[in-house]
Amino acid sequence: MTKEVSEEAQVHQHGKDYVDPPPAPLFDMGELKLWSFWRAVIAEFIATLLFLYITVATVIGYKNETDPCATVGLLGIAWSFGGMIFILVYCTAGISGGHINPAVTFGLFLARKVSLLRAFFYMVGQCAGAICGVGLVKAFMSGAYVRLGGGANSVQPGYNKGTALGAEIIGTFVLVYTVFSATDPKRSARDSHVPILAPLPIGFAVFMVHLATIPITGTGINPARSFGAAVIFNDKKAWDDHWIFWVGPFVGALAAAAYHQYILRAAAIKALGSFRSNPTN
Repeated sequence: MTKEVSEEAQVHQHGKDYVDPPPAPLFDMGELKLWSFWRAVIAEFIATLLFLYITVATVIGYKNETDPCATVGLLGIAWSFGGMIFILVYCTAGISGGHINPAVTFGLFLARKVSLLRAFFYMVGQCAGAICGVGLVKAFMSGAYVRLGGGANSVQPGYNKGTALGAEIIGTFVLVYTVFSATDPKRSARDSHVPILAPLPIGFAVFMVHLATIPITGTGINPARSFGAAVIFNDKKAWDDHWIFWVGPFVGALAAAAYHQYILRAAAIKALGSFRSNPTN
C-alpha cells in the first residue's frame, strides 16, 4: 500500500509515470579519469571484434562453398548479423550501452544520450575492434578470404551509387529508430505490462535490413564494419565506394534521431512550451 501511494505521488509530482534521464554533458574531461569509461570503451572494442569475426567468417564460408544446398545462404548471413547484434547488445548494454556501431553512437550523441568525448572514443574502439576482427578472419581463412572479397562492402553490379547511398540511409534509419524506440523510458513505463527485451528488436532490425540490402551493397549500416573489412582487404573498388558506408549511415542516424526526438517525443514543442510558461521570459 505504501509503495502504491509513493508511486502515485511520484506520478502526480512529475505529471508522468517515467523520468527522462538528464542530457549528457557535451564535453566532460572528467570521464577520462573513470574506470567505468575505459571499461565501456574496451567493451565496445571487444564486442565489435567478435561481431566482425563471426559475421565476416560466415560470409566467407558461404561464398567458399560450391554446393548452394550446403551453405547458410543469404538468409543465414542475415541471421548471423542480426543474431550477433542481439547477443552482443544483451551482453554489453549494462556496460557501454551496447552500441557496436558508430552510426548508433552518432545518433545517441545527437540526442544527448552520450557525451562528445565518449562518442569519439567509442567510435575509435569500434573501428579498431572491427579491424582486429576481420584480421582474425583473414588469418584463419587466408586463401578463401583474399579470393572471395574479404567481406568488404561495395556497390553491387546492377546498382548505382545513388541507389546504394539511399539503401544505406534507409537501412540505418530503421536500425537507429529501433534503438531509440526499444530504449525509450516512456515506452518502458507505458508498456510495462509487456516484457520488452531491447536487444531482441534491435537484432531483428539488423536481420531485416540485411535481407533487403545485401543484394545492393552487401549491407553496411555500420561504418566500423565497412571500415574494418576495407582496411584488411584493401581493394580499390572497396575504397572507391567506401564513402557511401559512412555518409549513408550517419545521415540515416541523423534522420532517426531527429524523427524520434522532435516528432515522436516532441522535444522542440516541449522546450517551447517550457519557455512560454516561464514567467521570467
